[in-house]
Amino acid sequence: MPDNSQLDKIDNSQLEALIVEFLKSKNNESFIKIMEQLEKSVVYLPAMMPENLDQETMESLKTGKGIKLPKDAKVVPCLLKKENGEQALPVFSMPKHIPPERRSPALMALPFFTCVSMAMANAGKVSAIVLNPFTNNIILPPQILEVAQKRSKMAQMKTVKLTEAQFHQFAQGRVAYELLPVFLHEKQLEGLEKLQSEEGKFFLALYASIYPKELKVPYGEDDFSLMTLNVTDNLQLTRIDMPERNAAKGTCVRIYVVFKRDAQQIEYYTIEMTESGTAIGKVYADRKHEIIEEAPDNGAEIETIMNLASGV
Repeated sequence: MPDNSQLDKIDNSQLEALIVEFLKSKNNESFIKIMEQLEKSVVYLPAMMPENLDQETMESLKTGKGIKLPKDAKVVPCLLKKENGEQALPVFSMPKHIPPERRSPALMALPFFTCVSMAMANAGKVSAIVLNPFTNNIILPPQILEVAQKRSKMAQMKTVKLTEAQFHQFAQGRVAYELLPVFLHEKQLEGLEKLQSEEGKFFLALYASIYPKELKVPYGEDDFSLMTLNVTDNLQLTRIDMPERNAAKGTCVRIYVVFKRDAQQIEYYTIEMTESGTAIGKVYADRKHEIIEEAPDNGAEIETIMNLASGV
């Protein structure tokens, strides 16, 4: 249970500045900065009055004073109802974003990730999180919340002491499912051409950004194999074979980057190890990662990826 005695000590000034920047630019880069800052932030959540509180504590909550809640206090958030009947979970960077006439019985201070967990656990009732709905109205849809939840789990992993083999697996996953697809989706053809020209050198730079100084990256430039094919006038496909050393369930063994010339757009596919074999995954521009289908034999992978990218 959060310590709401710190309500008046929360400093979200950096988050506020990023919100202002996003509202001016409305671009993806500034939105990502907001998400990254939210992951480190404590936000305000309007809630119903927890049960079994003494009168003094209840009065403090009503007036917005910080209090320390009992461990067994249950937080019931107040939801916003949209015109289409869907409900959203409102969170606020600062209390000033809540109009006096819209104030709830209680205001809780919660880590943003806790709010994400609340929303995801009630996906049937909550369709999105809305940041500062009465002023900035920044909507965080389910696909964004899924990414935030995955990043939360990854952050938790960092706090746990991993064996060397576990860290190698973690690092490969971060490169294949986060760092590389984010780079390519942002940079598009420019980023793809950089990857194609630098090959293993490019990958080693990604790994070096993850590894601590005391642990050596276990791969060399030759451990990464790239092959680029102009399969049609419109489709260019780059196959990347990843190191299979330290491989385990969930490891990405191959990556297929498809560039569509007519749309000037990249699609990012993965071949991932599963308990029963391999599967094809896809990472989208919003960082959402999903398994699409069981992977065919290695020799049929390229044709299958081409069909997926062409919508066949």
